[in-house]
Amino acid sequence: MASAEKTSLRDGDHCVVTSGTHKGKSGTVRDVNMSKGGNITITVVQAGGERFKTLARNATRQP
Repeated sequence: MASAEKTSLRDGDHCVVTSGTHKGKSGTVRDVNMSKGGNITITVVQAGGERFKTLARNATRQP
């Protein structure tokens, strides 16, 4: 089973979503969780305040 520590994304990191429904969007990671099914999910907050959830595997950290 995967753990939340295995993702390179951490709370406060800037990320860009590279695949999935929110592809092309970017923002700041605010929450890292593990779903009941074992998938690591993140909440991303965009500059305008819009929030969305996505799978951590669909996002990459930006420097």
